[in-house]
Amino acid sequence: MDIVKRPRLEAAGWRVGDAADFLELLPEEVAFMEIKLSLSRHLKELRLKNQLSQANLAKRINSSQSRVAKMEAGDPSVSLDLMVRTILAVGGTREDVAIAIASIQS
Repeated sequence: MDIVKRPRLEAAGWRVGDAADFLELLPEEVAFMEIKLSLSRHLKELRLKNQLSQANLAKRINSSQSRVAKMEAGDPSVSLDLMVRTILAVGGTREDVAIAIASIQS
């Protein structure tokens, strides 16, 4: 947010925060969401790098195209276990998973 705009909003009685503040998320909930989103972005990057369609990747992991789309969107119904297994199935390594998690900016 603009450095000038924030004090004006607060002076006018507005509370300024982020989505975590608004949703009253605990720090561990925020960290979990950030990890999941980072892994989903990394999965999509690997899929595109390997020139796989969502449907082709789905066949490789015995799943559906819509499930792959949900993984790439960070859908809450997708487990971290499935995302990590899919990253490994598309050619990713443990190091790739670690880098994706470590790249989260706090």
